[in-house]
This record gives sequence, structure tokens and C-alpha cells, in this order.
Amino acid sequence: MILRVLLYLLATLVVLAIVITAIGYALPQNHVASVETVLAADPGRVFDRISDPAHYPAWRKDVTRVEVLGTQPLKWREHGSDDPITYEVVESQPPGRHVVRIADADLPFGGTWTYEVTPDGRGTRLMITEHGEVYNPIFRFMSRFVFSHTATIERFIESLKTSALTSPADQR
Repeated sequence: MILRVLLYLLATLVVLAIVITAIGYALPQNHVASVETVLAADPGRVFDRISDPAHYPAWRKDVTRVEVLGTQPLKWREHGSDDPITYEVVESQPPGRHVVRIADADLPFGGTWTYEVTPDGRGTRLMITEHGEVYNPIFRFMSRFVFSHTATIERFIESLKTSALTSPADQR
């Protein structure tokens, strides 16, 4: 009886893995996800914060250490709870636009993040757009149905909002 239950359980898990993989293959490899927020800070200050990865560990909960690997273009490796990821700046037009791409070719995902910083009243409107690529069909399924394409952007924005980004001068 126990053996039969275990075999049914194993068969169910195998079928589930096949279904998840098949759905992953059916999903597009590329996706676009955007999140927009308004911050009570000067656009220059927001741009400086997002374009200075050396200081990410001071305000991003998910980054424990950053290694700056080069400056032309700016290239760095982030360390956190997951495996390290290498990034590089592909475009930077202060204080309005900053584009970063994942520079690790051997990861099961890749893509770019575009940060658009614009004045908004007494604060700043920040739009972050991810042009993502998920190569592994199981990761593709997970990123679409379990984690959400915007989860990483939302974590970044939440860290930015709680990072003491504003000073008394920004609040006037």
C-alpha cells in the first residue's frame, strides 16, 4: 500500500515537472515589465543613488557586497542571497536615463533595466523597465507564474524608498 502511494506520488511529480517544462517552453523567452513610482527627492539625488552601485550595500537589503570591475563602461558584480551577478552600464544620461544590462552570459536569464528619472512636482517620477530574457523553460514558468516579472523591480524600489533618500532640503 505504501509503495503504491509512493509510486503515485512520484508519477504525479514527474507529470507536474513535464507540464511545468512544457508550459515554460510555450511562454515567450523575452518579456517587458515596468514599475513606476514617485519619490520625495530631487531627480539628481535619485539618479545619483541608482547609478552608484558601489554604495548599493548601504541601502539595498538584497545586496551584501559589490565589486567594481571596471569604469569604462561601469561594470560591477553584486553579491547577495543568490549567486553573484555581473552588470554593466550601457547608457547613462544624467539625470534622466540610465540603462544597465546583465553581463553574465552563463546565467539562465539576462536583459536590461532602464531607469527613467523625471521631475514630478516637488519630487521625482522613477520608471524602471525590465527587458528580460529567461532562457531556461522552468525558470521561465517560475518567473511568470510564481515570482512575477516585477518582483525584483519592486524590491529595488522599496529599498530605494526606505533608504533615507531624502534630506530636509528635498522636502521644502
